[in-house]
Amino acid sequence: MLVLEFRFPAGRYHATPWGRHVNEGALDWPPSPWRLIRALVATWHLKAKADLSEGTVRSLIEALASCLPSYELPRASPGHTRHYMPVIEGKTQKTTKVFDTFLHLAGPLRIGWAVSLDAEQRRALNLLCSRIGYFGRAESLVEATVLPDGNGFSPNAQPLPDNQPVPKESELIRVLCPLSAAEFAQWLAGRVNHKKQELPGEKGRSRKVAKSFAMPEDLFDALHLETVDLQANGWTLPPGSRWVDYIRPANCMRVTPVRSHYRTTRRPVLARFAISSAVLPRILKAVSVAERIHQGLLARFPNGEPPAIFSGRDPAGTPLTGHNHLYIYCEANGVRDTITHVTLFAREGFDLVARHAIESLTRVWGHGGHDLQLILLGFGDERTFADCRLFGPSPVWRSLTPFVATRHPKTYRDGRPKLDADGWWIGSPEHDLRRLIRASGLPLPIKIERLETIPVGPLRLRPLVFQTLRHHGQGRRAGVSPAAFQITFSTPVAGPLAFGYAAHFGLGLFIPCA
Repeated sequence: MLVLEFRFPAGRYHATPWGRHVNEGALDWPPSPWRLIRALVATWHLKAKADLSEGTVRSLIEALASCLPSYELPRASPGHTRHYMPVIEGKTQKTTKVFDTFLHLAGPLRIGWAVSLDAEQRRALNLLCSRIGYFGRAESLVEATVLPDGNGFSPNAQPLPDNQPVPKESELIRVLCPLSAAEFAQWLAGRVNHKKQELPGEKGRSRKVAKSFAMPEDLFDALHLETVDLQANGWTLPPGSRWVDYIRPANCMRVTPVRSHYRTTRRPVLARFAISSAVLPRILKAVSVAERIHQGLLARFPNGEPPAIFSGRDPAGTPLTGHNHLYIYCEANGVRDTITHVTLFAREGFDLVARHAIESLTRVWGHGGHDLQLILLGFGDERTFADCRLFGPSPVWRSLTPFVATRHPKTYRDGRPKLDADGWWIGSPEHDLRRLIRASGLPLPIKIERLETIPVGPLRLRPLVFQTLRHHGQGRRAGVSPAAFQITFSTPVAGPLAFGYAAHFGLGLFIPCA
Protein backbone atom coordinates (compact mmCIF):
# COMPACT_ATOMS: atom_id res chain seq x y z
CA MET A 1 0.00 0.00 0.00
CA LEU A 2 1.35 3.40 -1.05
CA VAL A 3 0.21 6.19 1.30
CA LEU A 4 0.78 9.94 0.97
CA GLU A 5 0.23 12.26 3.94
CA PHE A 6 -0.68 15.93 3.52
CA ARG A 7 -0.40 18.40 6.38
CA PHE A 8 -1.66 21.96 6.00
CA PRO A 9 0.42 24.33 8.20
CA ALA A 10 -2.16 27.12 7.96
CA GLY A 11 -4.90 24.67 8.97
CA ARG A 12 -6.92 25.43 5.83
CA TYR A 13 -7.64 23.61 2.58
CA HIS A 14 -8.95 25.66 -0.38
CA ALA A 15 -10.10 23.89 -3.56
CA THR A 16 -13.10 24.26 -5.89
CA PRO A 17 -14.38 21.12 -7.71
CA TRP A 18 -14.24 20.87 -11.48
CA GLY A 19 -17.23 22.52 -13.16
CA ARG A 20 -18.18 24.66 -10.14
CA HIS A 21 -17.73 28.41 -9.70
CA VAL A 22 -15.72 29.65 -6.75
CA ASN A 23 -18.68 31.74 -5.52
CA GLU A 24 -20.85 28.64 -5.20
CA GLY A 25 -18.99 27.76 -2.01
CA ALA A 26 -18.41 24.13 -3.12
CA LEU A 27 -15.37 22.20 -1.88
CA ASP A 28 -13.40 19.44 -3.61
CA TRP A 29 -13.46 17.00 -0.67
CA PRO A 30 -11.96 14.48 -0.77
CA PRO A 31 -9.40 16.04 -3.12
CA SER A 32 -9.80 14.51 -6.55
CA PRO A 33 -7.01 12.23 -7.83
CA TRP A 34 -7.05 14.33 -11.01
CA ARG A 35 -6.08 17.38 -8.94
CA LEU A 36 -3.33 15.51 -7.10
CA ILE A 37 -1.71 14.01 -10.20
CA ARG A 38 -1.79 17.39 -11.98
CA ALA A 39 -0.11 18.90 -8.89
CA LEU A 40 2.69 16.35 -9.18
CA VAL A 41 3.14 17.08 -12.88
CA ALA A 42 3.21 20.84 -12.25
CA THR A 43 5.78 20.41 -9.48
CA TRP A 44 7.99 18.40 -11.81
CA HIS A 45 7.83 21.12 -14.48
CA LEU A 46 8.52 23.99 -12.07
CA LYS A 47 10.85 22.52 -9.47
CA ALA A 48 12.26 19.12 -10.44
CA LYS A 49 12.71 18.92 -14.21
CA ALA A 50 16.47 18.95 -13.87
CA ASP A 51 16.42 16.14 -11.30
CA LEU A 52 13.90 13.71 -12.81
CA SER A 53 13.60 12.41 -16.35
CA GLU A 54 10.33 12.60 -18.21
CA GLY A 55 10.25 8.83 -18.55
CA THR A 56 10.43 8.35 -14.77
CA VAL A 57 7.64 10.85 -14.16
CA ARG A 58 5.48 9.30 -16.90
CA SER A 59 5.83 5.85 -15.35
CA LEU A 60 4.99 7.27 -11.89
CA ILE A 61 1.86 9.01 -13.18
CA GLU A 62 0.70 5.89 -15.01
CA ALA A 63 1.18 3.83 -11.84
CA LEU A 64 -0.91 6.27 -9.74
CA ALA A 65 -3.62 6.42 -12.42
CA SER A 66 -3.82 2.64 -12.69
CA CYS A 67 -6.12 2.29 -9.65
CA LEU A 68 -8.53 4.41 -7.65
CA PRO A 69 -7.21 5.70 -4.30
CA SER A 70 -8.85 5.60 -0.88
CA TYR A 71 -8.77 8.43 1.66
CA GLU A 72 -8.41 8.87 5.38
CA LEU A 73 -10.22 12.16 5.89
CA PRO A 74 -9.58 14.12 9.10
CA ARG A 75 -12.31 15.94 11.00
CA ALA A 76 -13.09 19.14 9.12
CA SER A 77 -15.43 22.10 9.35
CA PRO A 78 -16.16 24.62 6.57
CA GLY A 79 -15.56 28.33 6.74
CA HIS A 80 -15.45 31.22 4.30
CA THR A 81 -14.41 34.81 3.79
CA ARG A 82 -16.04 37.43 1.58
CA HIS A 83 -13.95 40.16 0.03
CA TYR A 84 -13.77 42.39 -3.00
CA MET A 85 -11.15 42.02 -5.73
CA PRO A 86 -10.32 44.47 -8.53
CA VAL A 87 -11.46 43.75 -12.08
CA ILE A 88 -9.93 45.84 -14.89
CA GLU A 89 -12.05 46.19 -18.04
CA GLY A 90 -10.22 48.35 -20.55
CA LYS A 91 -9.50 51.62 -18.78
CA THR A 92 -12.15 51.01 -16.14
CA GLN A 93 -11.41 49.36 -12.83
CA LYS A 94 -14.27 47.73 -10.97
CA THR A 95 -14.59 45.39 -8.03
CA THR A 96 -16.20 41.99 -7.75
CA LYS A 97 -17.21 40.17 -4.62
CA VAL A 98 -15.44 36.84 -4.04
CA PHE A 99 -16.82 34.09 -1.83
CA ASP A 100 -13.76 32.15 -0.61
CA THR A 101 -14.73 28.82 0.97
CA PHE A 102 -12.26 26.58 2.78
CA LEU A 103 -12.02 23.72 5.25
CA HIS A 104 -10.49 23.84 8.72
CA LEU A 105 -8.71 20.51 9.16
CA ALA A 106 -8.14 18.92 12.55
CA GLY A 107 -5.39 16.60 11.34
CA PRO A 108 -3.49 15.29 8.31
CA LEU A 109 -5.10 14.01 5.12
CA ARG A 110 -3.90 10.59 3.93
CA ILE A 111 -4.37 9.08 0.45
CA GLY A 112 -3.59 5.44 -0.32
CA TRP A 113 -3.17 3.41 -3.52
CA ALA A 114 -2.95 -0.37 -3.81
CA VAL A 115 0.12 -0.17 -6.06
CA SER A 116 3.80 -0.99 -5.76
CA LEU A 117 6.47 1.40 -7.01
CA ASP A 118 9.98 0.52 -8.00
CA ALA A 119 12.93 2.29 -6.41
CA GLU A 120 13.21 4.99 -9.08
CA GLN A 121 9.48 5.77 -9.01
CA ARG A 122 9.51 5.99 -5.21
CA ARG A 123 12.52 8.32 -5.32
CA ALA A 124 10.70 10.52 -7.82
CA LEU A 125 7.56 10.59 -5.69
CA ASN A 126 9.54 11.49 -2.55
CA LEU A 127 11.27 14.32 -4.37
CA LEU A 128 8.05 15.73 -5.84
CA CYS A 129 6.24 15.56 -2.49
CA SER A 130 9.09 17.40 -0.77
CA ARG A 131 8.80 20.25 -3.30
CA ILE A 132 5.02 20.72 -3.45
CA GLY A 133 4.29 24.16 -2.04
CA TYR A 134 0.49 24.15 -2.07
CA PHE A 135 -2.33 21.75 -2.86
CA GLY A 136 -5.58 23.19 -4.20
CA ARG A 137 -5.51 26.96 -4.49
CA ALA A 138 -2.39 28.91 -3.61
CA GLU A 139 -3.69 29.61 -0.08
CA SER A 140 -3.51 25.89 0.74
CA LEU A 141 0.06 25.62 1.95
CA VAL A 142 0.97 21.95 2.27
CA GLU A 143 3.67 19.62 3.53
CA ALA A 144 3.48 16.29 1.67
CA THR A 145 5.34 13.12 2.64
CA VAL A 146 5.38 9.49 1.51
CA LEU A 147 4.72 7.26 4.51
CA PRO A 148 7.23 4.41 4.80
CA ASP A 149 4.46 1.82 4.87
CA GLY A 150 0.70 1.64 4.87
CA ASN A 151 0.37 0.48 8.46
CA GLY A 152 -2.15 2.50 10.40
CA PHE A 153 -3.92 3.76 7.26
CA SER A 154 -7.66 3.69 8.01
CA PRO A 155 -9.63 4.86 4.97
CA ASN A 156 -13.08 6.35 5.50
CA ALA A 157 -13.71 7.48 1.90
CA GLN A 158 -13.40 5.08 -1.01
CA PRO A 159 -14.98 4.23 -4.39
CA LEU A 160 -18.48 2.79 -4.30
CA PRO A 161 -18.62 -0.53 -6.19
CA ASP A 162 -21.10 -0.76 -9.04
CA ASN A 163 -24.66 -1.76 -8.11
CA GLN A 164 -23.91 -1.34 -4.40
CA PRO A 165 -26.17 0.80 -2.18
CA VAL A 166 -24.76 3.70 -0.20
CA PRO A 167 -23.97 2.42 3.30
CA LYS A 168 -25.64 3.92 6.32
CA GLU A 169 -23.92 6.94 7.84
CA SER A 170 -22.24 7.58 4.47
CA GLU A 171 -23.00 9.95 1.62
CA LEU A 172 -22.34 9.82 -2.12
CA ILE A 173 -19.94 12.24 -3.79
CA ARG A 174 -18.62 12.50 -7.35
CA VAL A 175 -14.82 12.60 -7.62
CA LEU A 176 -12.86 13.45 -10.78
CA CYS A 177 -10.34 10.68 -11.50
CA PRO A 178 -7.89 10.05 -14.35
CA LEU A 179 -8.27 7.18 -16.76
CA SER A 180 -5.56 4.55 -16.68
CA ALA A 181 -3.10 4.53 -19.57
CA ALA A 182 -4.92 1.57 -21.18
CA GLU A 183 -8.34 3.19 -20.71
CA PHE A 184 -7.09 6.44 -22.23
CA ALA A 185 -5.74 4.63 -25.30
CA GLN A 186 -9.10 2.89 -25.73
CA TRP A 187 -10.97 6.17 -25.30
CA LEU A 188 -8.73 7.91 -27.79
CA ALA A 189 -9.16 5.13 -30.37
CA GLY A 190 -12.90 5.58 -30.13
CA ARG A 191 -12.73 9.21 -31.16
CA VAL A 192 -13.57 9.71 -34.84
CA ASN A 193 -11.63 12.45 -36.58
CA HIS A 194 -10.72 13.80 -33.17
CA LYS A 195 -8.61 16.63 -34.57
CA LYS A 196 -11.79 18.28 -35.94
CA GLN A 197 -14.38 16.91 -33.63
CA GLU A 198 -17.77 18.59 -33.33
CA LEU A 199 -19.04 19.44 -29.87
CA PRO A 200 -22.55 20.41 -28.78
CA GLY A 201 -22.94 24.17 -28.41
CA GLU A 202 -25.57 26.39 -26.87
CA LYS A 203 -29.24 25.60 -27.51
CA GLY A 204 -28.43 22.34 -29.27
CA ARG A 205 -26.39 23.94 -32.05
CA SER A 206 -22.95 22.58 -32.87
CA ARG A 207 -19.71 24.39 -33.40
CA LYS A 208 -16.21 23.43 -34.49
CA VAL A 209 -13.48 23.23 -31.89
CA ALA A 210 -10.75 25.81 -32.26
CA LYS A 211 -8.01 24.85 -34.67
CA SER A 212 -5.39 25.66 -32.05
CA PHE A 213 -6.57 22.77 -29.88
CA ALA A 214 -4.62 19.55 -30.32
CA MET A 215 -6.02 16.32 -28.93
CA PRO A 216 -3.59 14.82 -26.36
CA GLU A 217 -1.88 11.65 -27.48
CA ASP A 218 -1.71 10.03 -24.04
CA LEU A 219 -2.67 10.60 -20.40
CA PHE A 220 0.56 12.44 -19.60
CA ASP A 221 -0.18 14.99 -22.33
CA ALA A 222 -3.81 15.31 -21.20
CA LEU A 223 -2.67 16.30 -17.72
CA HIS A 224 -0.84 19.28 -19.26
CA LEU A 225 -3.94 20.87 -20.79
CA GLU A 226 -4.94 24.27 -19.40
CA THR A 227 -8.44 24.63 -17.99
CA VAL A 228 -9.03 27.88 -19.88
CA ASP A 229 -8.28 26.12 -23.20
CA LEU A 230 -10.60 23.24 -22.38
CA GLN A 231 -13.44 25.62 -21.51
CA ALA A 232 -12.82 27.72 -24.60
CA ASN A 233 -13.11 24.60 -26.76
CA GLY A 234 -16.29 23.39 -25.12
CA TRP A 235 -14.98 20.50 -23.06
CA THR A 236 -17.25 19.86 -20.11
CA LEU A 237 -14.81 17.25 -18.79
CA PRO A 238 -11.01 17.19 -19.25
CA PRO A 239 -9.79 14.59 -21.78
CA GLY A 240 -8.54 11.54 -19.95
CA SER A 241 -10.78 12.03 -16.91
CA ARG A 242 -14.02 10.55 -15.61
CA TRP A 243 -16.43 10.96 -12.71
CA VAL A 244 -16.31 8.18 -10.12
CA ASP A 245 -18.83 7.62 -7.32
CA TYR A 246 -17.18 7.74 -3.90
CA ILE A 247 -18.63 7.44 -0.44
CA ARG A 248 -17.50 9.53 2.48
CA PRO A 249 -18.74 9.89 6.10
CA ALA A 250 -22.07 11.65 6.28
CA ASN A 251 -21.78 15.20 7.59
CA CYS A 252 -18.00 14.98 7.34
CA MET A 253 -17.89 18.77 6.94
CA ARG A 254 -20.28 19.54 9.76
CA VAL A 255 -19.60 22.57 11.93
CA THR A 256 -19.23 21.43 15.53
CA PRO A 257 -18.88 23.64 18.62
CA VAL A 258 -15.42 23.95 20.10
CA ARG A 259 -15.26 22.65 23.61
CA SER A 260 -13.63 24.76 26.24
CA HIS A 261 -10.03 23.89 27.08
CA TYR A 262 -11.06 23.97 30.72
CA ARG A 263 -12.89 21.00 32.20
CA THR A 264 -14.81 20.77 35.43
CA THR A 265 -11.57 20.12 37.28
CA ARG A 266 -10.05 23.33 35.94
CA ARG A 267 -12.35 26.33 35.76
CA PRO A 268 -11.15 29.53 34.08
CA VAL A 269 -10.48 32.22 36.66
CA LEU A 270 -10.30 35.10 34.22
CA ALA A 271 -12.44 36.63 31.46
CA ARG A 272 -11.16 39.56 29.44
CA PHE A 273 -13.04 42.18 27.42
CA ALA A 274 -11.90 44.85 25.00
CA ILE A 275 -13.95 48.06 25.23
CA SER A 276 -15.27 50.03 22.27
CA SER A 277 -17.34 53.20 22.31
CA ALA A 278 -17.78 56.49 20.46
CA VAL A 279 -16.28 58.09 23.56
CA LEU A 280 -14.28 55.78 25.81
CA PRO A 281 -14.57 56.43 29.56
CA ARG A 282 -11.49 57.58 31.41
CA ILE A 283 -9.82 55.48 34.08
CA LEU A 284 -11.11 58.10 36.52
CA LYS A 285 -14.53 56.44 36.16
CA ALA A 286 -13.31 52.89 36.72
CA VAL A 287 -15.67 52.24 39.63
CA SER A 288 -18.64 53.47 37.57
CA VAL A 289 -17.77 51.23 34.60
CA ALA A 290 -17.26 48.25 36.90
CA GLU A 291 -20.64 48.85 38.53
CA ARG A 292 -22.37 48.98 35.14
CA ILE A 293 -20.78 45.67 34.13
CA HIS A 294 -21.77 44.16 37.47
CA GLN A 295 -25.37 45.35 37.04
CA GLY A 296 -25.38 43.94 33.51
CA LEU A 297 -24.30 40.52 34.79
CA LEU A 298 -26.93 40.51 37.54
CA ALA A 299 -29.60 41.43 34.95
CA ARG A 300 -28.87 38.10 33.22
CA PHE A 301 -30.78 36.46 36.09
CA PRO A 302 -34.25 38.05 36.12
CA ASN A 303 -35.45 35.63 38.79
CA GLY A 304 -33.34 37.54 41.29
CA GLU A 305 -31.07 34.56 42.06
CA PRO A 306 -27.68 35.31 40.49
CA PRO A 307 -24.76 33.00 41.30
CA ALA A 308 -22.87 33.81 44.46
CA ILE A 309 -19.77 34.50 42.40
CA PHE A 310 -21.55 37.57 40.96
CA SER A 311 -23.67 38.69 43.92
CA GLY A 312 -21.05 38.16 46.62
CA ARG A 313 -23.73 36.65 48.89
CA ASP A 314 -24.83 33.15 49.82
CA PRO A 315 -28.44 31.95 49.21
CA ALA A 316 -29.45 33.38 52.61
CA GLY A 317 -28.20 36.83 51.60
CA THR A 318 -25.18 36.79 53.91
CA PRO A 319 -22.05 38.44 52.46
CA LEU A 320 -19.36 35.96 51.49
CA THR A 321 -15.98 35.94 53.15
CA GLY A 322 -12.57 35.22 51.66
CA HIS A 323 -12.87 37.52 48.63
CA ASN A 324 -13.32 34.59 46.21
CA HIS A 325 -16.16 36.22 44.29
CA LEU A 326 -15.95 38.51 41.27
CA TYR A 327 -13.40 41.29 40.87
CA ILE A 328 -13.84 43.75 37.96
CA TYR A 329 -10.62 45.51 36.92
CA CYS A 330 -10.45 48.36 34.41
CA GLU A 331 -7.23 48.91 32.47
CA ALA A 332 -5.92 51.84 30.44
CA ASN A 333 -3.49 50.22 27.99
CA GLY A 334 -3.61 52.86 25.25
CA VAL A 335 -1.75 56.11 24.71
CA ARG A 336 -4.30 58.03 26.79
CA ASP A 337 -6.00 57.50 30.11
CA THR A 338 -9.14 55.90 28.62
CA ILE A 339 -10.28 52.42 29.60
CA THR A 340 -9.37 49.93 26.86
CA HIS A 341 -9.88 46.58 28.62
CA VAL A 342 -11.88 45.13 31.48
CA THR A 343 -10.78 41.94 33.22
CA LEU A 344 -13.11 39.81 35.32
CA PHE A 345 -11.32 37.73 37.93
CA ALA A 346 -12.56 35.19 40.47
CA ARG A 347 -10.24 32.91 42.41
CA GLU A 348 -12.73 30.05 42.61
CA GLY A 349 -13.24 30.13 38.82
CA PHE A 350 -16.26 30.59 36.57
CA ASP A 351 -18.62 27.66 36.18
CA LEU A 352 -20.71 27.02 33.06
CA VAL A 353 -23.60 29.25 34.21
CA ALA A 354 -21.26 32.14 34.96
CA ARG A 355 -19.47 31.72 31.63
CA HIS A 356 -22.74 31.81 29.70
CA ALA A 357 -23.71 35.03 31.48
CA ILE A 358 -20.35 36.62 30.70
CA GLU A 359 -20.53 35.53 27.05
CA SER A 360 -23.98 37.09 26.67
CA LEU A 361 -22.82 40.48 27.97
CA THR A 362 -22.05 42.55 24.88
CA ARG A 363 -23.15 46.06 25.86
CA VAL A 364 -23.64 48.23 28.93
CA TRP A 365 -25.14 51.68 29.10
CA GLY A 366 -22.99 54.75 29.03
CA HIS A 367 -23.39 58.36 30.07
CA GLY A 368 -24.35 60.89 27.40
CA GLY A 369 -25.70 58.18 25.10
CA HIS A 370 -22.32 56.56 24.46
CA ASP A 371 -22.94 52.91 25.27
CA LEU A 372 -19.94 50.66 25.87
CA GLN A 373 -19.48 47.70 23.53
CA LEU A 374 -17.85 44.70 25.24
CA ILE A 375 -15.84 42.36 23.00
CA LEU A 376 -15.06 39.12 24.84
CA LEU A 377 -11.46 38.14 24.13
CA GLY A 378 -11.77 34.82 25.92
CA PHE A 379 -11.46 32.93 29.18
CA GLY A 380 -8.29 31.69 30.77
CA ASP A 381 -5.93 32.14 33.67
CA GLU A 382 -3.12 34.46 34.68
CA ARG A 383 -0.94 33.31 31.75
CA THR A 384 -3.51 33.48 28.95
CA PHE A 385 -3.30 37.16 27.94
CA ALA A 386 0.21 38.49 27.47
CA ASP A 387 -0.92 42.14 27.41
CA CYS A 388 -2.72 41.92 30.78
CA ARG A 389 -0.49 43.74 33.29
CA LEU A 390 -2.29 42.72 36.48
CA PHE A 391 -0.57 39.51 37.46
CA GLY A 392 3.17 40.08 37.70
CA PRO A 393 5.03 38.63 39.46
CA SER A 394 7.01 41.66 40.60
CA PRO A 395 8.63 42.92 43.81
CA VAL A 396 7.37 46.50 43.22
CA TRP A 397 3.74 47.48 42.64
CA ARG A 398 2.12 50.90 42.27
CA SER A 399 -1.45 52.19 42.22
CA LEU A 400 -3.46 52.29 39.01
CA THR A 401 -6.57 53.44 40.88
CA PRO A 402 -6.50 55.06 44.31
CA PHE A 403 -6.72 53.14 47.56
CA VAL A 404 -9.63 54.07 49.84
CA ALA A 405 -9.13 53.05 53.47
CA THR A 406 -11.91 51.38 55.46
CA ARG A 407 -10.72 52.62 58.87
CA HIS A 408 -10.14 56.01 60.53
CA PRO A 409 -6.77 57.12 61.93
CA LYS A 410 -6.65 56.70 65.72
CA THR A 411 -5.39 59.47 68.02
CA TYR A 412 -5.05 60.10 71.73
CA ARG A 413 -7.10 62.81 73.43
CA ASP A 414 -4.23 65.25 73.09
CA GLY A 415 -4.12 64.68 69.33
CA ARG A 416 -1.09 62.44 69.23
CA PRO A 417 -1.37 59.51 66.72
CA LYS A 418 -1.68 56.04 68.13
CA LEU A 419 1.14 53.82 66.85
CA ASP A 420 1.32 50.06 66.62
CA ALA A 421 4.28 47.94 67.69
CA ASP A 422 6.02 48.58 64.36
CA GLY A 423 5.59 52.35 64.52
CA TRP A 424 2.71 52.64 62.00
CA TRP A 425 -0.10 55.12 62.71
CA ILE A 426 -3.08 52.90 63.51
CA GLY A 427 -5.95 53.43 61.06
CA SER A 428 -3.95 55.57 58.63
CA PRO A 429 -4.16 54.64 54.91
CA GLU A 430 -0.63 53.17 55.10
CA HIS A 431 -1.52 51.10 58.17
CA ASP A 432 -4.84 49.96 56.68
CA LEU A 433 -3.14 48.95 53.42
CA ARG A 434 -0.51 47.01 55.36
CA ARG A 435 -3.25 45.28 57.39
CA LEU A 436 -5.16 44.24 54.27
CA ILE A 437 -2.00 42.93 52.60
CA ARG A 438 -1.31 40.77 55.65
CA ALA A 439 -4.93 39.54 55.70
CA SER A 440 -4.67 38.47 52.06
CA GLY A 441 -1.85 36.05 52.89
CA LEU A 442 0.90 38.04 51.19
CA PRO A 443 4.19 38.86 52.92
CA LEU A 444 4.38 42.28 54.49
CA PRO A 445 6.02 44.86 52.21
CA ILE A 446 9.39 46.26 53.22
CA LYS A 447 8.44 49.72 51.97
CA ILE A 448 5.18 51.64 51.44
CA GLU A 449 5.60 55.01 49.72
CA ARG A 450 2.79 57.49 49.19
CA LEU A 451 2.56 58.94 45.66
CA GLU A 452 1.32 62.43 44.87
CA THR A 453 0.10 61.40 41.42
CA ILE A 454 -0.73 58.21 39.50
CA PRO A 455 1.04 57.87 36.13
CA VAL A 456 -1.36 56.73 33.38
CA GLY A 457 0.15 56.94 29.91
CA PRO A 458 1.58 60.42 29.44
CA LEU A 459 -0.61 61.86 32.22
CA ARG A 460 -0.16 62.03 35.96
CA LEU A 461 -3.51 61.97 37.76
CA ARG A 462 -4.12 63.06 41.33
CA PRO A 463 -6.00 60.51 43.46
CA LEU A 464 -8.62 63.11 44.37
CA VAL A 465 -9.89 63.37 40.77
CA PHE A 466 -10.94 59.70 40.68
CA GLN A 467 -14.53 58.69 41.38
CA THR A 468 -14.37 56.81 44.67
CA LEU A 469 -18.03 56.33 45.56
CA ARG A 470 -20.25 53.47 44.48
CA HIS A 471 -23.85 54.19 43.51
CA HIS A 472 -25.16 50.62 43.92
CA GLY A 473 -24.78 48.18 46.76
CA GLN A 474 -23.10 48.66 50.11
CA GLY A 475 -19.57 48.91 51.40
CA ARG A 476 -17.60 50.33 54.29
CA ARG A 477 -15.37 53.29 53.70
CA ALA A 478 -13.63 55.66 56.04
CA GLY A 479 -14.06 59.39 55.80
CA VAL A 480 -10.53 59.87 54.51
CA SER A 481 -9.23 61.01 51.15
CA PRO A 482 -8.11 58.45 48.56
CA ALA A 483 -4.39 57.86 48.30
CA ALA A 484 -1.90 56.33 45.87
CA PHE A 485 1.02 54.13 46.89
CA GLN A 486 4.03 52.25 45.66
CA ILE A 487 4.71 49.09 47.65
CA THR A 488 7.92 47.06 47.64
CA PHE A 489 8.25 43.42 48.72
CA SER A 490 11.45 41.57 49.54
CA THR A 491 10.67 38.98 46.84
CA PRO A 492 8.46 39.06 43.73
CA VAL A 493 4.77 38.44 44.45
CA ALA A 494 2.01 37.50 42.00
CA GLY A 495 -1.14 39.55 41.47
CA PRO A 496 -3.74 40.68 41.08
CA LEU A 497 -3.49 43.10 44.00
CA ALA A 498 -6.54 45.16 44.92
CA PHE A 499 -7.34 46.35 48.44
CA GLY A 500 -9.67 48.62 50.35
CA TYR A 501 -13.11 50.00 49.71
CA ALA A 502 -14.64 48.91 46.33
CA ALA A 503 -11.66 46.69 45.56
CA HIS A 504 -14.09 44.36 43.76
CA PHE A 505 -15.14 47.32 41.57
CA GLY A 506 -11.80 48.60 40.37
CA LEU A 507 -10.54 50.75 43.23
CA GLY A 508 -7.35 50.07 45.14
CA LEU A 509 -5.84 48.30 42.11
CA PHE A 510 -2.07 47.93 41.82
CA ILE A 511 -0.01 47.03 38.75
CA PRO A 512 3.59 45.76 38.66
CA CYS A 513 6.33 48.28 37.95
CA ALA A 514 8.51 47.46 34.95
